[in-house]
Amino acid sequence: MARRRQMSEALRADLGRQLGVADLARREGWGAVPAKQCGDLVRLAIERAERVLGDERGLNQPRRTW
Repeated sequence: MARRRQMSEALRADLGRQLGVADLARREGWGAVPAKQCGDLVRLAIERAERVLGDERGLNQPRRTW
């Protein structure tokens, strides 16, 4: 069986704050957050992961123009 990876609560809370849904999630749980915002949260998590991986591999360096 494949191992599922889940985002940490800290990351979810940070992204929730960026999207303005952290208070709702804290009061009523993540199930109360509308699907649109949950999708946006996943999109932001993927963008952040891609950026981190790019940084680790040196792919996000500015290109030199000669």
